[in-house]
Amino acid sequence: MSAHLQKITVAYEYPVYFTADLFAAHNPDLVEAVARKEPGRRHRIFAVVERAVAEARPRLLGDIRAYAECHRDRLELAADPLVVEGGEAAKNDAAGLARLQGRFQAARMDRQSLVVIVGGGALLDMAGYAAATVHRGLRIVRVPTTVLGQNDAGIGVKNGINAYGAKNFLGTFAPPFAVLNDVRFLETLPRREAIAGMAEAVKVALIRDAAFFGWLTDHATALALCEPEAVAHLVRRCAELHLDHIATSGDPFELGSARPLDFGHWAAHKLESLSTHRLRHGEAVAIGMALDVLYSQEVGLLRATAAEAVLGLLERLGFRLWDPCLEPAGADGARPAVLDGLAEFREHLGGELTITLLREIGHGVEVREMRDDLVLRALDRLHRRDAGR
Repeated sequence: MSAHLQKITVAYEYPVYFTADLFAAHNPDLVEAVARKEPGRRHRIFAVVERAVAEARPRLLGDIRAYAECHRDRLELAADPLVVEGGEAAKNDAAGLARLQGRFQAARMDRQSLVVIVGGGALLDMAGYAAATVHRGLRIVRVPTTVLGQNDAGIGVKNGINAYGAKNFLGTFAPPFAVLNDVRFLETLPRREAIAGMAEAVKVALIRDAAFFGWLTDHATALALCEPEAVAHLVRRCAELHLDHIATSGDPFELGSARPLDFGHWAAHKLESLSTHRLRHGEAVAIGMALDVLYSQEVGLLRATAAEAVLGLLERLGFRLWDPCLEPAGADGARPAVLDGLAEFREHLGGELTITLLREIGHGVEVREMRDDLVLRALDRLHRRDAGR
């Protein structure tokens, strides 16, 4: 008996723009991104807009229509811009996913058509999944409108929805056709949402770039005040580090068990579920990072001064590093439910448990085991720290 080994190599590329006033008639970025591979024809686009974004920018839908009309030689709206709910509720709404897929079918979208998604990371995930499952994949153009979307969720290759009580249980890897980060969208972002997105910048600095961590520390006050220039720099540097990892890690579709970009996420994903998404993703990630930083210290990997520097930065940015969901459930002192996040994280990754911890700021290390007793000690330290503030 013999076997033929089939090998397929597929190259992916997509531009990430950093721009302003994307839908202004004079801004060429969107039309260039859409038409860059076939500049000589007219491209059909379907715009999906998050309701909160449309409400914060009342002229947005008209601007999208006017932009398409101004560039009608190369753009055609397949339907009027569609406003949908965003936030985690969008990822929990299977009926909403089906309705969006139905709208794509009604607009006769094909594999050369483009879905332009304007919204935060959760909507990018849901609408991206809807597009990826129609005709086995429509082209996706992401226009992230949050700090988290622009520096992390919107520039990567993943999408998905929550299902069966698990975060991102259904999803696909689908690289975008293009990403356009418009800094103007951040100006109308609620402060809580802006701060939450900064957790991912701290994360990538901790595992990839000590100098960036130093910059975040030096500019923590300006970032906590959401000063535009500081936020714009955070977004761009964080995006660059994420993109570099995706391009150079050798595992862009996460076939292995290691997930260094998921530092702090085993607890974060569980906390989001336990809080029924009262906690924003970034808020849960901040707590998860704090927990893993203290655990790293407990096992002798990380110096106490480095651990304090991380927790201090997160607090200066405005994060609270404790939540009632971390406490044991019931009066019998049962183990905290957050510990179940380790098994769920292993299942999501596949294979053996692989957790990223810190050896020093800027350098992560993979471990295959997390001791419950040391996690509980780290939790107790977080609780006592919160109580003393």
